Amino acid sequence: MAFTSSGNLSSAEMSTRDAIGAVNRAKRIDKIFAVGGILVMVIAMGLLFALIGDLVVRGLGRIDYDFLTSFPSRRAERAGILSAWVGSILVMLTTAFLAIPVGVAAGLYLEEYARKGWLSNIIEINVSNLAGVPSIIYGLLALGLFVYGLDLGKTILVAGMTLGLLILPIVIVSTREAVRAIPRVIKEGAYGLGADQWQVMWHYIIPAARPGILTGAIVGLSRAIGETAPIITIGALTFIAFLPPAPVSGDFPFINFDWLTDGFTVLPIQMFNWISRPQADFHVNAAATGVVLMALTLSLNGIAIWIRYRLRREHHN
Repeated sequence: MAFTSSGNLSSAEMSTRDAIGAVNRAKRIDKIFAVGGILVMVIAMGLLFALIGDLVVRGLGRIDYDFLTSFPSRRAERAGILSAWVGSILVMLTTAFLAIPVGVAAGLYLEEYARKGWLSNIIEINVSNLAGVPSIIYGLLALGLFVYGLDLGKTILVAGMTLGLLILPIVIVSTREAVRAIPRVIKEGAYGLGADQWQVMWHYIIPAARPGILTGAIVGLSRAIGETAPIITIGALTFIAFLPPAPVSGDFPFINFDWLTDGFTVLPIQMFNWISRPQADFHVNAAATGVVLMALTLSLNGIAIWIRYRLRREHHN
């Protein structure tokens, strides 16, 4: 080992030793954070699975054909969720038809057509901030604007518009991220072949971004299907013993829109109504409703995963 005349280590050796010590400290810190992250994840997932397991154990045995095809009742053993799950599906259809086209179009415009400047920056910041706004705010907005301002009533249409506003930022952000993930060489190659901006958008950008766009849209719908606060705020019914008119009829023009202006309830509200009652049998019904709601949410997420896989596979082929 080389020493200087004063008996100390050379500056190069001291620098090397300090660097090795810094690397070792960084590795120890990384290990501590990794262990801490794993512990937090295990605790969080353990609590989540415990809650889900308790819900499934309490409610799974209550789910049968009569439970799914019966209307709510004052007697727990006769009560069902027919009006609730039908209302949830109709509200989700309305939400999808209102929010997805508008959100996708807005995301494509902001990413490909809008000029970069202070106005587009303000819009982008507001869209990102709206994704984190509490859902009750959307309910209050819908109550003041749609229910009282436009006098649309407490209908399926208003519920779909409210939840559409709720998931609109999610659809916009997911669309923009899907478009940004497309390699620039694809667009540059299309322009080089003589395609104009609309042709590049329609034939190259949208097909390539379609898996991400659809995944974001279905994830947004998965969030909307479990929302309770905005639906309660606009005055959805907690007890309903009838179904809205069917969207499809046997008479020309075979499509019926009367259901949009009808009263409704949804699974989260039905669950809230039952869990607020003191009888234990109604709590079992609420647990069974929660199992059905989780099944619908997992089904939507499963559909999103399947669509993304199929579209990516077709794109690569």
